[in-house]
Amino acid sequence: MAAAPVWSVDPRTGNPREQVAVEATAEEVDAAVRAAHAARGALADRTVRAAFLRTAADFLAEAQEHVIEAADAETALGPARLTGELARTAAQLRAFAEVVDEGAFLDIHIDHEDGSRTPPWPDLRRYKIPLGVVAVYAASNFPLAFSVPGGDTASALAAGCPVVVKAHPDHPATSELCASLLRRAAAQHGLPEDVLTVVHGFEAGVELVKHPLVSAAGFTGSIRGGRALFDAAAARPAPIPFHGELGSLNPVVVTEAAAAERAEQIGAGLGGSMTMGAGQFCTKPGFVFAPSGEAGDQLLKSLTETVSGTGSGVMLDHRMRDAFVQGVAERAALPDVEAPVTPGAGGEHTVSAGFLTVPARRLAQEGPHDALLEECFGPVTVVARYDSADEITAVLSRLPGNLTATLQIATEEADGSAAGLLAQLTPVAGRVLVNGWPTGVAVAPAQHHGGPYPATTSTSTSVGATAIERWLRPVSYQSTPEALLPPELREDNPQNLPRRVDGRRA
Repeated sequence: MAAAPVWSVDPRTGNPREQVAVEATAEEVDAAVRAAHAARGALADRTVRAAFLRTAADFLAEAQEHVIEAADAETALGPARLTGELARTAAQLRAFAEVVDEGAFLDIHIDHEDGSRTPPWPDLRRYKIPLGVVAVYAASNFPLAFSVPGGDTASALAAGCPVVVKAHPDHPATSELCASLLRRAAAQHGLPEDVLTVVHGFEAGVELVKHPLVSAAGFTGSIRGGRALFDAAAARPAPIPFHGELGSLNPVVVTEAAAAERAEQIGAGLGGSMTMGAGQFCTKPGFVFAPSGEAGDQLLKSLTETVSGTGSGVMLDHRMRDAFVQGVAERAALPDVEAPVTPGAGGEHTVSAGFLTVPARRLAQEGPHDALLEECFGPVTVVARYDSADEITAVLSRLPGNLTATLQIATEEADGSAAGLLAQLTPVAGRVLVNGWPTGVAVAPAQHHGGPYPATTSTSTSVGATAIERWLRPVSYQSTPEALLPPELREDNPQNLPRRVDGRRA
């Protein structure tokens, strides 16, 4: 039986553009994983790893015109958005090169032998080593930053782990182009090109997570798909870590005082955030608490004006478009749900932005309105009008885990009077914002892009320096002769690495 072709498709028309590849067979997945496994030793040199990552960033930047052209043809995200995403992707690669150079990610601890303690301490030396081959499942909505050259790949390579990427079917040509750039960067530094490999196809993705030589996986996508892979990773004879980003509602609480102080500004900001990228950001504010009464009405008026002025958009593929149209229609048909701006089909290939409103009390208990507490991927948000703080508390207690939660407060509430609401938001999200909007995730050391399930399946972040921790495990050496120790753990610290010695930072 011939392997199924992999086509690049134009989401603006639904028409195939070109055949890019064929879906990988089980034998081809096995070969890719084994080649990656054989390349592990080549990544052991941290200096080479860091140089490889910087060169990969340089190659992406040099090929910017071609990469953006390919990505726009397959995603319709537009040159402006993709230019920013490519810059972010290159910056991630360079940032992880700095992490590798600095060496703190090794988390070195040395405790010298101490017979005076009870019980006595032997000589113990601990650091972190790479897990092995990492399977990366590329995202649909970020063809660069969360795909082949994205954060999962960059952090895994930085950790010393070869990567096999299961490309997303929405941008196979972009995936192949980016893979060729990273493989060329590897070769330039004497590394096997198979430190990074791409495979295509649904079955290939299933085979990948089950392969005995795959040691961990990173995923960005739907709850359904991510949960299936998560369960497969756990059901293996030797289970592996599965770091999945599955879905997020990203609630926003607007206090009465905030609405009274700047309703127009909040409405406009919300409209801009929830329609950004045709509502296809994982951090889109998809659920908003707004007060009943005049101030809340003014906020909705501003939101209406902003969203109404947003033109129809193209989603990443027609399957997502159809799911969006069906999803908003089902939600809009629920009792007491209104659509000041009706979201849905904007044309044969496009969608129109909109928002729904519902009394918050409708969501305080289990019922058919629970669909409003589930992510609807696309340019729509749900505004729950509340009459009291108790209604906010009741609904927040029913929300699933999220990547972000946002609190919009008035100037006067910065004195600490909003601390109670902030405390209620903290348990439901990995990043809590005050007077901002969650779309836009800074690649910074203090960033956390993750959250309680189903936002993510682990407590780790997929953005920022600490994303590297997902692909490492600690090992301790006890009473080991100096000549047998890894260079990172030797007494003279020849690499001048940051570490803690006998409990003190050295």
